Amino acid sequence: MGRFYYYDFPSAEILVFDDFLIMQIREGADIHPKHNERLNEIVETHYTGKQFVYISNRVNSYSVDPLTYVETEKIPNLAGIAIVTDTRIMRQNAEYEKNFFDKPYKIFNTLSEAIQWAHKILTDFHQKQ
Repeated sequence: MGRFYYYDFPSAEILVFDDFLIMQIREGADIHPKHNERLNEIVETHYTGKQFVYISNRVNSYSVDPLTYVETEKIPNLAGIAIVTDTRIMRQNAEYEKNFFDKPYKIFNTLSEAIQWAHKILTDFHQKQ
């Protein structure tokens, strides 16, 4: 793992690594499709010309407009989304949100599992090329 970048926004913290980013939404935030504008800026800065995986580390309670996923899915080099949560209600929310995203999407109990899956998704993608 090489260098990483850290972004601190009012509604979220984002850690950007070579092949994936980790998003941690702040407690009580309301996430809407408009939030993809900032995500797109980060993608253009760090992932131009390469695939990446989005990892949502759900350590806080917040709400997500499911239509946000419809916009997120339009990011052409987004290979998949991993959701990390260890609570039943957040897992149920993530299962529901999955219906709005038509790329690889998986829910994990730990960040380590999600990172391993991200590497597998990207390896599989590159082998198909």
